[in-house]
Amino acid sequence: MSTDMTADGAPEAADGTPEPGAVAVAEAPAAPRAQSGAIQGRSPWQLAWLHLRKDKAAMISLAFIVVLVVVSISAPLLAHWIGWGPTDQDRTQGLTVDGLPVGPSGRHLLGTDNLGRDILSRTIYGSQVSLLVGVVSTLLAVAMGVLVGLVSGYFGGIVDSFLSRAMDVVLSFPFLLFAIALVSIYGSSLAISVFVIAFFSWAAVGRIVRGQTLSIREKEYVEAARSLGANDLRIMFVDVLPNLLAPVIVYTTLLIPIAIVFEATLSFLGLGVVPPTPTWGNMLSDSQDFYQVAWWFPLFPGLALLLTTLAFNLLGDGVRDALDPRAERLFQD
Repeated sequence: MSTDMTADGAPEAADGTPEPGAVAVAEAPAAPRAQSGAIQGRSPWQLAWLHLRKDKAAMISLAFIVVLVVVSISAPLLAHWIGWGPTDQDRTQGLTVDGLPVGPSGRHLLGTDNLGRDILSRTIYGSQVSLLVGVVSTLLAVAMGVLVGLVSGYFGGIVDSFLSRAMDVVLSFPFLLFAIALVSIYGSSLAISVFVIAFFSWAAVGRIVRGQTLSIREKEYVEAARSLGANDLRIMFVDVLPNLLAPVIVYTTLLIPIAIVFEATLSFLGLGVVPPTPTWGNMLSDSQDFYQVAWWFPLFPGLALLLTTLAFNLLGDGVRDALDPRAERLFQD
């Protein structure tokens, strides 16, 4: 008996009825259609941000820095809410009968210093000086270091030798000796602190940029730009400099806490900002004779300095890992 196949694959008899005992073969499901729309690519900066968002330590540090900046900017409003300015002395209850600082209380949340001034208000105002000196001196150092390192690495030869020896001299010069010499001539001031820190920081940036430039200037796209008639200035700032942004950004975030510690060191030694302007460094200096009887006096400015430098360092480490193209992190959108 002749048989044909039904639409579902089962054999059927000549009269059109399925053959007994035949087993139908299920039809395979149709393949799903590909979703419409092209896949969107991501730039290296977007990928770096995705990496950074997965770093909890870096994001917590970033949140702390943002809060610190807001607190620093809002210092006058916070001092009005606290009820004490950074130089106001509580002549009635700010000191004990023995002339010692008063501990934390409802009147002074973090206690007072040796002159009866509110520690909380002075710590908040001290953040203004630390952030200002740290950010401004770092930006100046990075700008000068990038310019010198870019010129040195790109041109090479005599220019490179001269600028490299200049960076070696700066790096070998004693930091504190130079600061003491400037202060003895011009006196202590905020501008002197910024200048000293920037002067001793740009050479390290210059060395990093010089090394990267020596490698980038031999790349194919730089040679192509030269063959098309581009001048040296355009090649340096259009073709070379954008490829230096990642290491420069990383080093900038790591240089800010170093500048903050430098400023605190200068103020601690009496070479920084002139009192009674509060800084974390001069607050720690004032507490040297009272730390055994007034633990709160050095604790809170020291804790503020520690947390700030730690936050910037953790953020710098996170940015470095996020911008590293060789990082092998797995993340999901």
